Amino acid sequence: MAAHNKFKYGFLALLISAALTGCGLDGDDGAQGEQGPAGPQGEQGEPGQDGSDGTDGQDASLGVSMDIVARSFLGAQGAAEIVQFHAGTQTIYATNGANNTIAVIAASTLPTEAMVDPINTTNLTATSITLPADVDGVTLGSLTSIAVSGDLMAVAVPAATKTDNGYVLFYNGLDASAPAYLDAVEVGALPDMVTFTPDGGKVLVANEGEPSNDYTVDPEGSVSVIDILASNEPAESAQMVDFTAYNGMEAELMAQGMMFPNPAGRTINGVAITATVAQDLEPEYITTTNDTAYITLQENNGVAVLDLEELTVEVIGLGVKDWSDYSIDVQEDGMVGFGQYEGLYGVYQPDTISHYSWKGATFLITANEGDAREYIFAADDEAACLAAGGLEFDEGDCLAYTDEVKVEDLTAEAGSMLEDLQMNGEANDLRVTTGMGDADGDGEYDAAYTYGARSFTIWDQNGLVVFDSGDDLERITASVHGAQFNNGDDENEGDSRSENKGPEPEAVTVGKIGDRTYAFVGTERMGGIFVYDITNPYDVQFAEYAINRNLTEGLTAGDVIGDLAPESLVFVSAEDSPSDMPLLLIGNEVSGTVSVWQITVN
Repeated sequence: MAAHNKFKYGFLALLISAALTGCGLDGDDGAQGEQGPAGPQGEQGEPGQDGSDGTDGQDASLGVSMDIVARSFLGAQGAAEIVQFHAGTQTIYATNGANNTIAVIAASTLPTEAMVDPINTTNLTATSITLPADVDGVTLGSLTSIAVSGDLMAVAVPAATKTDNGYVLFYNGLDASAPAYLDAVEVGALPDMVTFTPDGGKVLVANEGEPSNDYTVDPEGSVSVIDILASNEPAESAQMVDFTAYNGMEAELMAQGMMFPNPAGRTINGVAITATVAQDLEPEYITTTNDTAYITLQENNGVAVLDLEELTVEVIGLGVKDWSDYSIDVQEDGMVGFGQYEGLYGVYQPDTISHYSWKGATFLITANEGDAREYIFAADDEAACLAAGGLEFDEGDCLAYTDEVKVEDLTAEAGSMLEDLQMNGEANDLRVTTGMGDADGDGEYDAAYTYGARSFTIWDQNGLVVFDSGDDLERITASVHGAQFNNGDDENEGDSRSENKGPEPEAVTVGKIGDRTYAFVGTERMGGIFVYDITNPYDVQFAEYAINRNLTEGLTAGDVIGDLAPESLVFVSAEDSPSDMPLLLIGNEVSGTVSVWQITVN
């Protein structure tokens, strides 16, 4: 079957496509036109033309609007990654990886008026908490995550040698606005995310367990469970949950849509590489109830479900997304150019995960960022690199392993959809994984599988897709920004990420405003925030798109161009907010800024 030719959008065509959709950028539905592909809507309709029953629109989602009311710069690029909020003292906490501290931002007197110039100005200042350099003689690396519950804060910190066990540091005194170091609990290798259960009774840690730079040391991925005692102190040790029960079950998991890309069978730096399932799985992010935790296994395209009572774990594969059903830009040619391609699939590979309840059932929400594996070690020259078992040498860097190639680099099976896709040529430079598409292991591929799904997805408790935002994120940003869409997160160059995961939805959180539930999705590269009304997971409505960025071509992160790379989102309800208005707190990693958006229901 031949791939569909790509079609180029001019400005007029974008307006036409926008008019054919059923959801507006401001959340209000306009007059319904002929059914077209999903995307942003055109002009606001008159009252009664709400796209529901044609009466007064009272049952329709009216959406929200967002304004930045406060902002803080933590002193360096790469400083603000994970944010948390302590409602009792109206304090924002944020990780500062630039100097390995925790920023403390007093937010008790937030303004309610939008900032006049949020790109170039700040109105919040931060003090900081300095972390210890070592615990029990183990030198610590840079913190990765924080979590707050009541009077306690938990801080995830890997060991300086990332393949060694890391620690969770505990601080108390938050209720008195005087955080003080309390204790440390050893956890697994590379603790990358930490969270409390809603009742504060347990702390859960996603231990990613990444291999060393040359892949010769590969610790097992795991989840640590730390009980919080009645004395409001952590237990002395964590309970460890691993995935060894799944060793030898690669085939069964791959049949569910998971993948296990690794250099097993090769010898690197004198070490014969092996990889069990337990080693290959790398827990990324956790969302939890008091009874059950859900953990993304990003690189492997799965989710683990952890029973917190029995400490048993189930692994579920997420399958793939068929890009022939949606529009995607796969060329970095400086313009908006969408196409639909048979033989091209997206591997969800979610980063952040959240959850909410509808009809008493739990639904999961994932931000489908995508992630390739790439491991590089130092070598003196090309000869030394290749002699050590490396694949390529580049200015002192020796490539130990990667699963990333371009579509044109795959060897196509004769008569396959991949062969047609390569003949079409438009997707040739798109980055794809070698971890899927070669079921029989003969080195020939029948299709191409690209990283991430350029979307967010709602899943039911059976692991089935209830809703996927499809091609919304790219099409909406293309309508708003034109050729400046699919920008990078450190330099303004329009259409510079179309061949590599596009907007990269990375962060997601859920918040309830009145009787409506909203999902907030942050795109790492573009920097924009998408808001969807997900009250009914079977009737999801696009509500708002917001961005705080100067997109002037050629400017870089070294210039003052706004908020770059939203890494974490925290929703603050009106009841907990210092301004009595719901808020969205954002840690913007590349710009080193914390931004506070005020949310208004339209």
